[in-house]
Amino acid sequence: MKEYKAALLLVLASVIWGFTFAFQSQAADLIGPFTFNGIRMLIGSLVLSPLALKGIKKRKADPVYRKNLTYGGLICGLFIAAASVFQQYGIGLTSAGRAGFITSIYALLVPVFSIAIGKKVRPGLWVCVFTGLVGLFLLSTGAESGKIGTGEVMLFICAILYTFQIMAVDYYAPYIEGPDISFVQFLVGGSISLICAFIFETVSWQIIKAAAVPILYSGIFSCGVAYTLQIVGQKYVQPTKATLILCLESFWAAVGGALILDETMTLREIMGCAITLGAVIASQLLRKS
Repeated sequence: MKEYKAALLLVLASVIWGFTFAFQSQAADLIGPFTFNGIRMLIGSLVLSPLALKGIKKRKADPVYRKNLTYGGLICGLFIAAASVFQQYGIGLTSAGRAGFITSIYALLVPVFSIAIGKKVRPGLWVCVFTGLVGLFLLSTGAESGKIGTGEVMLFICAILYTFQIMAVDYYAPYIEGPDISFVQFLVGGSISLICAFIFETVSWQIIKAAAVPILYSGIFSCGVAYTLQIVGQKYVQPTKATLILCLESFWAAVGGALILDETMTLREIMGCAITLGAVIASQLLRKS
């Protein structure tokens, strides 16, 4: 596949993920976060299963691969379940656009937290982190109240949890095929979320039916299709270009919020979005250069 075609696949993945925030916002008014995430992740694992199970079957006689897949899938599944529930709670208390940009802070946090496992950080990255925090402050306090709300705090916690999830994926990536770990992490994350749903929420067919569109979009397209596009696209696109394309997810979250939910932003919020996105892009350029 030519690089420009693969790049288009990554652009489509970023659009799908960005618009997912709008559908998550709709779901927050209809269904509990554990129920929503449980069902959509299990749908995502089902969509990924043909690609993943084919690879897993080939490695069934490899005990080391099975061990790495089991541990990696469990750890990543735990983190993605925790991150997703904080994200869903947070989206219910703020706008989809703001949620997209706050969540994107994980791109700044990954290299910073990587210091704990012995990786070096370029001095310029600290400038990106500080700049990103300035953008985050402007974005989080840009509403009429001028205060950082509970939703913004939950989304920042979500970004931290996604940081750990990405670090876990990076750790196991050399030993496990991408479709395999994505399949297992969604299976684990969905199962954990559904168990919590039956404990902490009211689960009924009526509630699930009311949120069918957000669930199906998030499960089929966000968890299933977009992850597949990412896996395929990154094989043919240079890492720096791929990362920068996927960073546009936060921009598309704002577009989706405006088109689907009629959301608007204040000038302060727009400045916060621009500064945050700029810091995220700069940090990725520093990491890959």
